[in-house]
Amino acid sequence: MSTQLQGIGMTSRRTRMRLVQRLKEAGIESDKVLDVIGDVPRHIFLDEALSHRAYEDTSLPIGHGQTLSQPYIVARMTELLLESQPARVLELGTGSGYQTAVLSRLFDEIFSVERIKPLQDRARDRLRQLNARNVLLKHADGGMGWPDRGPFDGIIVTAAPVEVPPELLAQLADGGVLIAPVGEEEQVLVQVTRRGEHFDYKELEPVYFVPLLGGVIR
Repeated sequence: MSTQLQGIGMTSRRTRMRLVQRLKEAGIESDKVLDVIGDVPRHIFLDEALSHRAYEDTSLPIGHGQTLSQPYIVARMTELLLESQPARVLELGTGSGYQTAVLSRLFDEIFSVERIKPLQDRARDRLRQLNARNVLLKHADGGMGWPDRGPFDGIIVTAAPVEVPPELLAQLADGGVLIAPVGEEEQVLVQVTRRGEHFDYKELEPVYFVPLLGGVIR
């Protein structure tokens, strides 16, 4: 490796570690999640023109009216999901694949649905770069989930429905946990735990996500 490339790699690692420290200060406690955030190269999930901002704790545009979620939110939702130690996780809203890559380092099987085909194609390329072999992608309406692959131990939703779709609750295994932003103008992060045919809802903190939309874009 050239000296220049070594320097770039060292700089990238330092900026990731600064991000990890900021996440700790913001309240992220899971060492497993922090280690993965420090290891996954967020810049490859952005256009080159924005890659210099990859390790800021902010959401960034990825095209098609979508955003790459703020690292704090990625870490927070992943940490909440990790509490129940799910093996099979459904992600709704692959985007450019960053949250998917984080999940792939922590859970056995990831099933990720994206309604915008160009974003899914980009995500597939990035995940291949990272050798994320435990991820299966689907181009479909995310609000419908992935019924023929369920039930899932965990479900994570990366766009905001007005309320949690009943189709997703039906795909949650008994004892499983769903994490989602819910609402329109005012949104809140919600944790839903299935207990047989009963669902326990817990509101956690205010958030802001793009809305969960139906249909597909090719």
